[in-house]
Amino acid sequence: MTVQATPRASREEKDRLIDDFVRLCEIASPSKLERPVVDAVAADLRDMGLEVTEDDTGGQTGSNAGNLLTRIEGPEEARTILMCAHVDTVPHDAPVEVVREDGIFYNRHEAILGADNKAAVAVLLALARRFAREHSPVGVELVFTTCEEISLRGAKAFDMGPLRSEYGYVFDHATPIGELVVAAPTYYRVAASFRGKAAHAGIRPEDGRNAIAAAASAISRMELGRLDDETTSNVGMIGGGTAPNVVAERCEVELEARSLNHDRASDVVTAMVDALTEAASDAECDVETTVQQQFRGYRLQRTAQPVAVAAGALEALGFEPRYISTGGASDAHIFQAAGIPCLNMANGTERNHQPDESVSVDALETMLDVALGLVALSA
Repeated sequence: MTVQATPRASREEKDRLIDDFVRLCEIASPSKLERPVVDAVAADLRDMGLEVTEDDTGGQTGSNAGNLLTRIEGPEEARTILMCAHVDTVPHDAPVEVVREDGIFYNRHEAILGADNKAAVAVLLALARRFAREHSPVGVELVFTTCEEISLRGAKAFDMGPLRSEYGYVFDHATPIGELVVAAPTYYRVAASFRGKAAHAGIRPEDGRNAIAAAASAISRMELGRLDDETTSNVGMIGGGTAPNVVAERCEVELEARSLNHDRASDVVTAMVDALTEAASDAECDVETTVQQQFRGYRLQRTAQPVAVAAGALEALGFEPRYISTGGASDAHIFQAAGIPCLNMANGTERNHQPDESVSVDALETMLDVALGLVALSA
């Protein structure tokens, strides 16, 4: 794509962006408890004169709020594009009080900042504010999802039917601006429930069948960690038993497998289930396994429309696009599966999900300029 000039945010728009970001971060919204921030975002959009709808997906997601959708109309013959951000955060044990030091935002307390993904939420509000008062060269659908941090529940429950967008963007990768996620993994979750037989561990252990030992044997037979350049697997949770002097009758295990190669992910999960089954049989225990594909992997070609437009928007700002793959998930997975090509873009935040999470003023302001460029070049 030929590099061309794109719109830039004014100083007034950037100052408002910063104020919105701080305000949103300080509204607690861990997954399932997004109501306060959903109300705040909806109120902001309505104050701009936009119509906002909130769906009733809370019953499916477990949240006390639904996803939001608002539209900015473009010219009659223009295409429509999608932009999405999630309003939830991971849990945190301390409040968020935003401090700014040397152009960097942190949380004063020992907890996340919430830039994942409120940096993007603030940017989309700034974008909406611009085009609520000026004509947009394309239609823009803005979606704000809940429960993204819990296996993308909000996006999964969202009704894609009313969307008009040809392609879309999420801003949900905590790496330097300029990185474009063109490949993301298939992700499986595996749960296993072992059932053995309880017995007194000091008097008649031979009468028992130890479910924890069976689970441990199964795990020892698995390949875990980074299996190849595209594939990882992990055992993340294990628990069971009732007391040290009782042969453990029960044990629960939760595992996962991810791969940029869908078939490879399936093969890894099959091997996991085989190991669980064989170890249970060897220990004369029963095991029930549940396998869930949480989302399917995808790849975007560099020539795909959303990628080419994003590259042009970055180049117009002096960034060289960097095409990357990731082992993580985003709402882009769900839009892809629904037939809407969707690109996840780096948002410049750092150390998301950690107490030292941060984002710079420059990254926030640059994200807004990039978003304005996506709209302009989509025309």
